[in-house]
Amino acid sequence: MQPLDDILVLDFSTLLPGPMATLMLAEAGAEVIKFERPGTGEGARHTNPKLNGESIGFAVLNHGKRSVAIDLKAEGAVESLRPLIEKADVLVEQFRPGVMDRLGLGYDTLRRINPGLIYCSITGYGQTGPKAASAGHDLNYAGDSGLLSLSRGPDDNPTMPSGLIADVGGGTYPAVMNILLALRARDRNGQGIHLDIAMAEGAFAFAYWAHAEGVIAGQDIDSGGSRLTGGLARYRLYTAGDGRQVAVGALEEKFWQAFCDVIGQPVDLRDDWVDPETCAAEVARRLAERPSSDWAPLLEEADCCCTVVKTPAEAAADPHFAARGVFGRKLAIAGTKVSALPLPIAPGFRGPADQIGRAPSLGEDNARHAVVELEPK
Repeated sequence: MQPLDDILVLDFSTLLPGPMATLMLAEAGAEVIKFERPGTGEGARHTNPKLNGESIGFAVLNHGKRSVAIDLKAEGAVESLRPLIEKADVLVEQFRPGVMDRLGLGYDTLRRINPGLIYCSITGYGQTGPKAASAGHDLNYAGDSGLLSLSRGPDDNPTMPSGLIADVGGGTYPAVMNILLALRARDRNGQGIHLDIAMAEGAFAFAYWAHAEGVIAGQDIDSGGSRLTGGLARYRLYTAGDGRQVAVGALEEKFWQAFCDVIGQPVDLRDDWVDPETCAAEVARRLAERPSSDWAPLLEEADCCCTVVKTPAEAAADPHFAARGVFGRKLAIAGTKVSALPLPIAPGFRGPADQIGRAPSLGEDNARHAVVELEPK
C-alpha cells in the first residue's frame, strides 16, 4: 500500500507548478485525473524536445495520470463532472483568480457539493492583493521576491537563474506540503480547505540570509556581494584551465584551508574576509593553470566541499546517483523507455521501482469516468 492510494485528485493545472505537484501525489499512490481541452489538450503536449512526435517535457510531468478531455465552457460540462467532484479529495487549479468561479468550479460552489474537498489554487501572486490578476512567469516572481537582485551578474550580460525556483520551490513544493497538511487536518475535523499558493511568496524562503541582512538588519546587499552569492572567495565558481567550472563551497575554515593547500594558495592571500577580491583573483589564477580533470581527484581526496560542475547528462551518469537508484525509475515515451524525473519522495512511499509509467493520450479516460466531450452551445 501507498500513503495516498485512496486519494482522488482532480487536476486542472498546466505547464509546470501544478502538474509537478500532482505528479508527486500520483507517485505516492493518488489517482490523478488531468482535465484538458478537447482537440489540442494542454499546450505542453506540443512543446519540444520530442521523442517520436511525443513531447518529452509533457510526459516527464504527466506520466501515471489519467486524461479527460472536456470543454469547461460548454453547456452541461460542469454538471457532468459532479460525480467526480462529489468523491474527490483534492483539486488543483492554476488559473488566474476568478476564472474557476466564472466556470462554475470555484471553491465556494464546490465545497457545497463536497465539504471535505481540499482545493489548491496555485498562482503567481495569490488570490488577493493588488497584483492578484497580474500575468507572470518564474522570472517575474523571482524578481519580485528579491532573489534576482542578489546575484544578477554584469549589467551588460545579466545572469539568468539556472533553476525554476519560484515555479518549483515557490509553487510545487508548497502546494504538495500544504495539501498533505490539509489531508492530515481533514482526518481530524472532516473539513476541506481552500489553499492559496502564491509562487512569488514561496520564493522568499530561498533567500533567508537576504531576509536577515536586507530586511531585518537593513543592510544594503550588492549583487554578488553576500557571503553566499560571491562576496567571499571561498564560496564562488571558478574556471579551470579547460574551461570547466569548479564549485568552491569551502565556507568553514577547515575546508577553506584544505582547499588552499590543494591549490597552493599563499598563506598571506587566504584571508578572504579582509580582501576577498585579491584572494579570489589568486584562486582563479591558480585554478586556471590546470584542467578540471587534474583538480577533480585532488579536491575529492581533500574532502573540502569543492567539486567540478557537472552537466545534466554527467550528473545522471554519476555512479553515486546510480548506486542510490536516483534515475532508476523509467517511463515510456512513444514506446521508448527513458529515465523518469527524480522526485523527492521516499522510496517506501512510491510504487515498485520497475514499474514503467507513461503519459496518457488526450481524453483516453473520458469513458472510464463517464465524461463526454461536450460541444459549445
